[in-house]
Amino acid sequence: MASVEQAHAALTAVTDAGSGRSLIELGWIQEPRLVGERAVFLLALPGFAQAQRDRIVTEARAALLAIDGVNEVQIELAQPTGAAPIGAAGHGAPGPGAGQLPQRQAIAGVRQVIAVSSGKGGVGKSTVAVNLACALAATGLKVGLLDADIYGPNAPTMLGVADRTPEVRGEGASQVLSPVECCGIAMVSMGLLIQENQPVVWRGPMLNGIIRQFLYQVEWGERDVLIVDLPPGTGDAQLTIAQAVPMAGAIIVTTPQLVSLADARRGLAMFVQMGVSVLGVVENMSVFIPPDAPEKRYALFGSGGGARLAEEAGVPLLAELPLEMPVREGGDAGRPVVLSHPESASAQALMALARRIGAAHLVPA
Repeated sequence: MASVEQAHAALTAVTDAGSGRSLIELGWIQEPRLVGERAVFLLALPGFAQAQRDRIVTEARAALLAIDGVNEVQIELAQPTGAAPIGAAGHGAPGPGAGQLPQRQAIAGVRQVIAVSSGKGGVGKSTVAVNLACALAATGLKVGLLDADIYGPNAPTMLGVADRTPEVRGEGASQVLSPVECCGIAMVSMGLLIQENQPVVWRGPMLNGIIRQFLYQVEWGERDVLIVDLPPGTGDAQLTIAQAVPMAGAIIVTTPQLVSLADARRGLAMFVQMGVSVLGVVENMSVFIPPDAPEKRYALFGSGGGARLAEEAGVPLLAELPLEMPVREGGDAGRPVVLSHPESASAQALMALARRIGAAHLVPA
């Protein structure tokens, strides 16, 4: 005669395609029980996992019917767990903080996740993220870079791999993508999966889906840290990352300019609201260093803004990065400045940032 313990053990083998974790452990399969020769359980999938429902039902039914004494399976469906599907905030559904948030899932093999964010575009956030990833790798860490700016992916150009296509194996929820190895790091980006100049015209749920694939269906291997280059603002991508994975924290990139600071405050406040630690502020383009007069400094966008923002928020000012021509040249040429011009003031400031982040938050395995 079948037992509840047998049913529980059989269902433990049914896993989430993204994280590989048991659905029993995740709480997506609940209350397994037996009623005579009929096995019954409650299926409580979160909104973002609904695409896996048919596979999960098939696997769970087969696992239970393989038990001697079970001749029928009954599956009860619950409402999606969590306050709302990830990314639904602002579209008529409860936002972060309203009800229970989805359970955060770690990425297999990835020890820490650090997000690089900005309140507005044009402040050099992707430049900071790409160079920080390369600089951390230069210190001996195993580093991954996730370009989560789905609508404007720039990392492939900055790393010189825009013409490469990552290997994708499997179909649907079982797909696995191999990251592109370059400049000492492993990287994935939407820019590697679409044609040049092809726009990504997606609503929030589709964007959330691809970001979760980049998190959980990529062969990241063993990584000391995954740097996530977020798009500007406080939208769906930020919510997905903040709700999906436990993070070491977020770095806020700004320029000294007042408009940039105002938007950076909103971005910083969003992470605080989401319960994500803010590691500190990076002030980019602090001064311009002309190539023909490297001893001179010009505060093109004002001065002291990053320090004021950090002081207001009670977080460290992690770095003040100068603006130099090699920074732009390296990004356009696909060779980040920390690798192409390691002797430059910008590269040295970025390396100092990497050492500070590494010493405070990262320890190689």
